[in-house]
Amino acid sequence: MSAHLMSLHRCCQRSPLLLLVARRPWSSSSVSPPPPPPPLLPLHKRLLLFLTQQYYDVEMLLSFGSQLKRRGIQKKNVHYGYTHKFYGSDIAAAYYILSIKGGFRYVGQSDWFRADLRGKFKWDFLNYKNTPLEEVDMSHTVINYTGLGNLKEQQSLKTLSVRGCPEVDDWFLARLHMFQDSLEELDISHCPRITTGGLAALRNLKGLRRLDMSSLPGMSSPGLVVILLEEMLPQCQITATGYDHSLSQEEEEEEEETKKEQMQGPNPAWSTRYRVKSSTFD
Repeated sequence: MSAHLMSLHRCCQRSPLLLLVARRPWSSSSVSPPPPPPPLLPLHKRLLLFLTQQYYDVEMLLSFGSQLKRRGIQKKNVHYGYTHKFYGSDIAAAYYILSIKGGFRYVGQSDWFRADLRGKFKWDFLNYKNTPLEEVDMSHTVINYTGLGNLKEQQSLKTLSVRGCPEVDDWFLARLHMFQDSLEELDISHCPRITTGGLAALRNLKGLRRLDMSSLPGMSSPGLVVILLEEMLPQCQITATGYDHSLSQEEEEEEEETKKEQMQGPNPAWSTRYRVKSSTFD
């Protein structure tokens, strides 16, 4: 009996030690402190990261905005058939011009009718029914190929300016043939969508006296284009500023080769070759 009591006493003395040993793994594996947060990115990098994550949403919004802008331009350039029916072609053309912030002058009148910066205008032009337009200024407006149809019956139109119009393109120039018997002055400068191919349509304007084609970013070889237009329209005074008429690197190399050939003397193998040299035009 005493032996059993002694063994029980020993077990009780060892139990705290066993509990301590058993608890050591738990105490050693306590929750570690959280890792430090990543450094905060600069604002522009965070913005780019957000746009990258929302790429398709941003693309959809841009596409939707472009469609709305295109619809707005089409709406402004619709055919004014109702006004044409009840007020005539002259009033319809005048109303179209003023509605897109343009200006015009009637035949035999010195006053111009224009819309202000907010698009507001006076309705005095309604007093000139059956009076054709002589000068039209559509500079920096959204006139396009479709809207030009509102002016097709203005056979007394002598001056037309579409300077800086973003919607004027080669198709627009091709439709100007409707004024071939009356148009004398044309300003198509600073129109970004006009190319070299579209300028060929101006050959139909046989009565043109002045042409301003300055600063057309879509035109290549401006010196050569001016030469061709002067041949097609010999009576027309052409203004073409804002271009670099200097020779390109290839043309300079060709001129150097030509000088070397002249110094070495004629060569029969080259006798049938023709070279076209570019001229400099101010």
